[in-house]
Amino acid sequence: MTFLRAKSLFLGCLTAAVCCLFLSGCEKSGKKRQLWGGDEEEKLQVAIPASFTADSIQKLTVKLDSVFRHFHKKRGFNGTVLVTKYDKVIYKNAFGLADFFKKDSLTVETAFQLASVSKQFTAMAIMMLKEEGELNYEDSVQQYLPDFPYHGITIRQLLTHQSGLSNYTYFSDKLWPNRNKNLTNEDVIQLMVTHRPQPYYPPNTHFDYSNTGYSLLASIVEKVSEKPFAEFLRERIFDPLEMKHTFTYSPDLLTLTGKIATGHTRFRQKRTTDYLDTVLGDKGVYSTVEDLYKWDQALYTQKLVKHETLAEAFTGGILHKKKNQTEDYGFGWRIRPLENGDTAVYHGGLWHGFSTYFLRNPKEHSALIILSNLPNGSFSYLQDLRKFLYPAHPDSVAHKEQKLAVRGRRR
Repeated sequence: MTFLRAKSLFLGCLTAAVCCLFLSGCEKSGKKRQLWGGDEEEKLQVAIPASFTADSIQKLTVKLDSVFRHFHKKRGFNGTVLVTKYDKVIYKNAFGLADFFKKDSLTVETAFQLASVSKQFTAMAIMMLKEEGELNYEDSVQQYLPDFPYHGITIRQLLTHQSGLSNYTYFSDKLWPNRNKNLTNEDVIQLMVTHRPQPYYPPNTHFDYSNTGYSLLASIVEKVSEKPFAEFLRERIFDPLEMKHTFTYSPDLLTLTGKIATGHTRFRQKRTTDYLDTVLGDKGVYSTVEDLYKWDQALYTQKLVKHETLAEAFTGGILHKKKNQTEDYGFGWRIRPLENGDTAVYHGGLWHGFSTYFLRNPKEHSALIILSNLPNGSFSYLQDLRKFLYPAHPDSVAHKEQKLAVRGRRR
C-alpha cells in the first residue's frame, strides 16, 4: 500500500509538472489563444441580396471570362485571376505562360512574387505581436534596433509610410560594394548606421511610400519573436491558414517544389533576381490566387487577430493629406472609395518582372486578385474592371460624373 501511495503521488506530481510546462509554453508563444478563448473561428457575416442567384452568378462568370480573354488577346495580359463576391469564388482562370522560354503554361496553382502586396503580411505580423503585448505602435524603432541612427520614428509611422526615411532600394545602389553578394535586412540597417543616408522628410510630416519602413518592420518582428522573419510568417500565418503554395524568397528558390512563375520584361525577356531580392518585409512573399483567397477569407475571422485589431489596418492613418486626396493608407493596405460608394482596401505591387493587384470590398465580402509575370502595362484596365464589378448607382455623383465624361469624349 505504501508503494502504491508513493507511485500515485509521483504520477500526480509528474502530471502537474507537465501541465505547468505546457501552460508556461502557451503563455510564452500562444498568448493569442488565451486572449480569444473560443472565438477565433468567429467569422463576420454579410447579407446576401436576393439578386445574387445562381443565374446572376453564371452571367457574371461568363462576362468576366469574356473580359479577361479580351485583355489576354488584345492587351497582352499574362497571369492568373480570381474574383469573389459574397465569399463565393465566381471566377478564376490562368492566361499565358509561366516561362516564355520554356513555354510552361500558367495555372491557378502557379506562385508569383507578390512584390508590395507582401506588405500586408508584414503588417499582420506586427499586429499579432502587438495584440500579444510584445510591442506597441507608438514604440520607437530604437527600442528594438538600438543602433538605428534616426530618432523620433515609431512603429506606427513605419506601418503608415510616414517615417520620411529614404528608400533602401536607391541608396543601396550607391553604398553596397559587391552586387554579387546578397543584401539582407540586417545589412540595410548597417548601411543606415554607417552612412546615414539623408531622410526625405522629418517623421510624421508627409506620406511617402517607403520600402525601407517595411524592411525595418520585418527586422523588428525578428527581434521580438527571436526567429527569422520567413519562419515567423510560415509558422504563424501560412501554415495555420493552409496556404500550402505560399513562401518567402530565398536564394535557393529553385530547389522548391511546385509551380513558380518567372518574371519577365515587357519584351518577354526573363528577369533575373539580384542582390536586393533577399531583403524581406517590403516584398518577397510568393503566393497563388487560391492561397490569397484563403488569406482573404481568414481576414473575416479571428484566426490571426481580433476583429477590432484588424479594423485599424483598414483605417486611414495619413495625417497630412493633399487637397482633394481621396485615397488613404492603413497598415499594409491602401484605402479608396469605389465607384458604387463602398470603400475598398487594396494594394498593388511591381518588382522584377511581376505585377500584382489585390482588392477587397469588405462591405460585400468580394475580392479581385490578379497576379502577372509580364508588366507590359496591361494593368491599365483596372479602372474599367472596378467600374464593371462595382458600378456607380444611377443617382450617385460618381455615375453623373461618368456620364459627363462620356459626353465630353463624344464632343
